[in-house]
Amino acid sequence: MRTQILFCLFFTLTFANAQNQITIPDTLNGTVFNLNLQNGTYQFYAGQNTQTMGVNGAILGPTLIVNKGDFIDITVNNHLEDTTTIHWHGMHVSAANDGGPHTTIAPGASWNPRFTVLDKAGTYWYHPHLHEKTNLHVSKGIAGFIIVRDSEEAALELPRTYGVDDFPLVIQTKTFDANKKIVVPSNADTVLIVNATIDAALNVPAQVVRLRLLNGSSQRNFNIGLSDNRTFYQIGSDGGLLSVPNAVERLRLTPGERAEILLDFSNMQGQTLSLMSYAAEFANGIYGATNPGMGMMMSLNNYNPNPMNGTNFPIMQFIVTEKIANAITEIPTTLATVSPIPESAAVITRNLSLTAASMGPNSLNGKFLINNASFDMDVINYTIPLDNVEIWSITNLSPIAHPFHIHDVQFFILDRNGRAPVAAEQGRKDVVLIHPMETVRFITKFADFADDPVPYMYHCHMLTHEDDGMMGQFKVVSTTNVVENKIDGNETIAVYPNPATSIINISVRQSRTKLKHYKLYDTRGRTVLEGDFSENSDLVIDLKNIASGIYILEFNSEKQRFIKKITKL
Repeated sequence: MRTQILFCLFFTLTFANAQNQITIPDTLNGTVFNLNLQNGTYQFYAGQNTQTMGVNGAILGPTLIVNKGDFIDITVNNHLEDTTTIHWHGMHVSAANDGGPHTTIAPGASWNPRFTVLDKAGTYWYHPHLHEKTNLHVSKGIAGFIIVRDSEEAALELPRTYGVDDFPLVIQTKTFDANKKIVVPSNADTVLIVNATIDAALNVPAQVVRLRLLNGSSQRNFNIGLSDNRTFYQIGSDGGLLSVPNAVERLRLTPGERAEILLDFSNMQGQTLSLMSYAAEFANGIYGATNPGMGMMMSLNNYNPNPMNGTNFPIMQFIVTEKIANAITEIPTTLATVSPIPESAAVITRNLSLTAASMGPNSLNGKFLINNASFDMDVINYTIPLDNVEIWSITNLSPIAHPFHIHDVQFFILDRNGRAPVAAEQGRKDVVLIHPMETVRFITKFADFADDPVPYMYHCHMLTHEDDGMMGQFKVVSTTNVVENKIDGNETIAVYPNPATSIINISVRQSRTKLKHYKLYDTRGRTVLEGDFSENSDLVIDLKNIASGIYILEFNSEKQRFIKKITKL
């Protein structure tokens, strides 16, 4: 009864004023883009200015429309008063172009990533990724869509006229104080916005319409449905189109995740329909449920009271207008070619655990860890050989669900606690929600990019958790390229003999470089030997107990890592 009363009250308060026409982001097309990160003010509430951040404007950013195979050149100019980064979420680019926390842009500086678009047609996005400030910069407003087009998608009868029958919708929740200032961090996210619009409404034509949904919230999960419980059709997941439309009445969307859906508004001219989140259907242990932790006694500061937690609520309203010329009126029966990687192709399984740093009823208010460790900018958690096909098995031992995101690659979910994924999760993915006491396995291939000076990230996409250190990093390394034999900029270093029979010698020409630690990996990325150096000259690594084969030797000084392929005879 309490849930129904809260829902009715929230619905009445929200949709009594639900005539704020939604903002559709501008577009930038072509291959050369200039993005200006800037401070601004924006009126979420009429007559009241809120300090925001945006890209080429006061809030959010333009939608970048690119084609697969294009070589694009982006200049990001930081006009903020804070250092930041920009990450191309979901896109397959080199680590140097990825925009992770190592690739910072100082105030007044610019960054110029340049890369070929290798991704399939789909909906991606860009946002800041500065360590410990991702949540602040995203919550203040920096986020934008990336739409990739390709020939396979172009051959389908799909809505694709931007802002007419093809709409990008970023759904977010925020906290405002009494002066309408955005509060970060906060669990009291009582205000729902779509494309920076409170009480959002969108005019849609009476035909089949395509929505590109992005959960851009810091923490909240949504259970997408329509107010009349009609069927709609998912056609895409994070990394592009599915093989066939997925007919559903509910579609869960976790932070960082995207979905493309088709809604049929035919014969509805003059009517209205609401996009809903049926959060009352969430089980405990997910941010958005009645209880965010598995146990009813677990509390999360400022989580309640909140009319969105554990209730069904409207996200936005559709106002159906007349059909346009050349309207799409049918749902296609087939979509794109999707080729999952067979499990038999994997050469290694990596096991990761997600845990709370503290136990007990208050554990939700503490930090969360990956493999019992918090993020360290100076620690490479995994070194992965180029072209490795790997299974990542991730077990959530914490009391709350975590959206796990990995950079560089798209993956295919193999199973959840041994059960095959539902149809909504059978496409290419880069975010997956992992429930408490659940193990999710996915398979992926680390292709195309290796040996960059900066690593890729993997992390929880609840931005409060990420900022608190629920993140790790990996490097992809080539087993064929020889790295230049310099360390710390000007000192030569020798590794010999190579090939080796029983020992490897490491010699540094000058004594001021201090080598600290070494690891030896096989071609599957498994650590077969590691140790610490105690001296700085005539260093020896004993290979007597190592099988013959090709290995990757990694060692580091205080400033730099050195990677070299060696052969044991």
